[in-house]
Amino acid sequence: MDSDTQTKIRAAGNPLIASDRVQGSTIRRPDGEKIGKIERLMIDKISGKVAYAVMSFGGLLGVGERYYTMPWTKLDYDPNLNAYVLDITKGQLQGAPVLNSEGESGPDRNAERALHEHYDTDPYWRI
Repeated sequence: MDSDTQTKIRAAGNPLIASDRVQGSTIRRPDGEKIGKIERLMIDKISGKVAYAVMSFGGLLGVGERYYTMPWTKLDYDPNLNAYVLDITKGQLQGAPVLNSEGESGPDRNAERALHEHYDTDPYWRI
């Protein structure tokens, strides 16, 4: 574990968080701008690893919201912002593969590979 990760864990207090506390968490850009929230986590049944966060962006009172699936490894928790930070451009997000209308993945590994390639992350099943 690198020293930056250790510092984040100490600043956050308990390194564990209950899934129901992650749901609804704010997502911000590195500059602090709010860009969305976490709707749900997708967890691999066999390994127990968090694979994806399904996030909502845009809309007003739930109307017009768009859902995006983000590899969990793209999110960093920032205790100073009390939010998850996502360092991607609007274009990267808009050009991302959509797994389905709710942002959930099906059993299609090719779609999941395309998602990981888009965000330049290692697939959760190889980590």
